[in-house]
Amino acid sequence: MKNSGAPPPTLSYKDAGVDIDAGEELVDNIKPMARRTMRPEVLGGIGGFGALVEVSKRFRNPVMVAGTDGVGTKLKLAFELGRHDTIGVDLVAMSVNDILVLGAEPIFFLDYYVCERLDVAVATEVIKGIAHGCELAGCALIGGETAEHPNAFPRHEYDLAGFAVGLVEKDEIIDGRTIAPGDVVLALASSGPHSNGYSLIRKILEVSGTSLHEEFADGRTLGDALLEPTRIYVKTVLALLHEMPVKGIAHITGGGITENLPRILPEGCAATVSTVSWKLPAVFHWLQDRGGVAGEEMFRTFNCGVGMVIVIAPEHLNAALTFLRAAGESAWKLGAIEPADGTAPHVRYV
Repeated sequence: MKNSGAPPPTLSYKDAGVDIDAGEELVDNIKPMARRTMRPEVLGGIGGFGALVEVSKRFRNPVMVAGTDGVGTKLKLAFELGRHDTIGVDLVAMSVNDILVLGAEPIFFLDYYVCERLDVAVATEVIKGIAHGCELAGCALIGGETAEHPNAFPRHEYDLAGFAVGLVEKDEIIDGRTIAPGDVVLALASSGPHSNGYSLIRKILEVSGTSLHEEFADGRTLGDALLEPTRIYVKTVLALLHEMPVKGIAHITGGGITENLPRILPEGCAATVSTVSWKLPAVFHWLQDRGGVAGEEMFRTFNCGVGMVIVIAPEHLNAALTFLRAAGESAWKLGAIEPADGTAPHVRYV
């Protein structure tokens, strides 16, 4: 076959679905947001191949603590409602709250944003939320990665992942090993379902045929209640640690109180949780009623209004509650530590 002599087609990365100019525009949008989160330990800014962070001289014998997570299918509700300004707070919260339970102060955070085709306006809203979450946690947003996956990802959707690194003094690590029968368990209120259980939430919405625009409470819609961002407990709990000894902390995420509280209990210890010590928030009442979800399933799927628990010696109970409430947290005595019936730590609801 003879060569037609026609020049070969000229292709660009944009023709393949990746817009470098849009990516550069997003980086420019991010820079002022990231600057607001900076800490003295950060050397340099956004845009390099890597980020330099020195270890603060405030620490005598620092240990690094790292945590990573995503937001899960809560993203599907954000897509449906076209609201992207708070989902980044959820992303930060899930990691910084996790490393907080060891007593760590979050130092920096990085994110990963992947989509089919980059919408700069949407991505800017998401990262604005990430930066706000970092401000709430007192950690620096030092960088991240934005990726376009043409024809390999749902159109008009994105996914998020992130990780946080913090520091704690080696002799101040909180690992639960000193927890003993007689200690008390305190609860810090959640702001809603946080970022867990949304596969069940979406199933309840589907089966019940309920719209996210349905009027819910306090002038809000159901969508407002379900998109309420995860509460970040970092500053309050770190301040508490400077006031009194804390034996254990658990972040109540997927698995609820049932699965997460035993993770910090030493062998021979169990926890008793008083179900009358707090009122189940309205959003969880709605989920239970519309979904016909059994009580046991509620407690092992959702946080049910308890976002974090703290275990302390009984003599510190009143001081701890006074401190937490003065700091703006809704806090109460949730239960107590008792001898375990067997060898496996567990939770008993009374």
